[in-house]
This record gives sequence, C-alpha cells and structure tokens, in this order.
Amino acid sequence: MTQSHILQGPSAPPLSGGKARQLVILMHGLGADGADLLSLATHWAQMLPHAAFLAPNGIEECDMAPYGYQWFSLQDRSPEHLLAGVRRAELVVGAYIDHQLALHGLSDEHLALVGFSQGGMMALHLGLHRLHTCAGVVSFSGLLVGGLDLPATIKSRPPALLLHGSEDDVVPVQNLGNAMQALKAAGVFATGITRPNLGHAIDMEGIVRAGAFLKKAFGEG
Repeated sequence: MTQSHILQGPSAPPLSGGKARQLVILMHGLGADGADLLSLATHWAQMLPHAAFLAPNGIEECDMAPYGYQWFSLQDRSPEHLLAGVRRAELVVGAYIDHQLALHGLSDEHLALVGFSQGGMMALHLGLHRLHTCAGVVSFSGLLVGGLDLPATIKSRPPALLLHGSEDDVVPVQNLGNAMQALKAAGVFATGITRPNLGHAIDMEGIVRAGAFLKKAFGEG
C-alpha cells in the first residue's frame, strides 16, 4: 500500500467552477466511507468556493462491522497499538495527499485536513507530522494519538480546531482536554470547543465553527 493512488472515494470540485486553489481532505470514522463526510462540502462550499473536497475511503475494510472502511484496526485500543496504527496509515494517506497536491499544482499551505472520530485521529497525526505545514486541521470527536511524545516527534505546527460532544460515549470528551494540553506543550495554536448535549456526532454549530476556521486558515476572511 505504498502507491499514492491507492485510496479512492468521492470528491466535490470547486463551487467556482475553476481550478482548485485549496484542497480539503475529509477523513471518515470507523466503519463509514468517504461519502459519509463529503456532505460537509455542501456546507462549506459557499465559504470556500475555490476549494476542492476529497473524501477517500479508508485504507482497508472495517474489521468490526459488516461494511465500511477503517484507517487501521481498532480492535486493540491500547496507546501502543493506536500509535502503531496511525504511523502505518500515515505512509499511505501521506502519499495520497502528496499525489493530490501535485495533481492540482498546490502545496501544503493550500491544504486542510478534516476528520471525524478515527479520521480525526488521522487528521491530527498527519497535520503535525508532515514535513511542511498545512493551512489547518479540524478534528471532530477525535483524539490525539501519542500526545505525550508530541514535543519530540512533531514536524509542523498548523493551527488546529478540535470539537467534541460533551456526551460522547465512544471517544470520551476528556480526550479533548488531553489533546489541548499536549498541543499547547508542543507549541501548537489550537482551539478546543465542547458541544453541550452532543454525543459522538457532528452538529450544525460545529460545522459552522469549522467552516469559519477553514476560511480563516486559507486566508479567505
């Protein structure tokens, strides 16, 4: 799985109808697929009319559900396994991102990474470990893998927005506080938002906040 074109999934071209000036990579959660997050493009396209939205399916079929994909297995959720998982997935997804940037004639400053749940883990890890700094990272209901070691492993420091439901029973909300503490220790400018009465999901307020963050990250407003 080292070829840059290994990942497939739906996409949405720039609303402007012209050449993409930005790329937003959308990474879904466990047991879903790219179509699950591509709907975010309909909410953000007006704010980012020159952005192309790419929503690749995960690297492998989900081993905990009868359908959908995963970026790596979550049957073992120990810190060591999570770290090994994101590092393996980083090789494939990172190559895919590099391929897409080259295809569109863009650089990391024109790239934003967005993820939900396991996709949020991937977005944070990739954004902090790419050689060049991307425009921004958004994590919905995710967690920061390897946070304690981040000051020693970090390669770039893009601005980050982390959103989490207060009633999340899949990825508990305390992971937001842990991530914010680790990001601060590593010198990353991050904003953490807890959404009251929200479970493991994305709500409209979170979508609006993330859209505004991306617009600012791309220097559009």
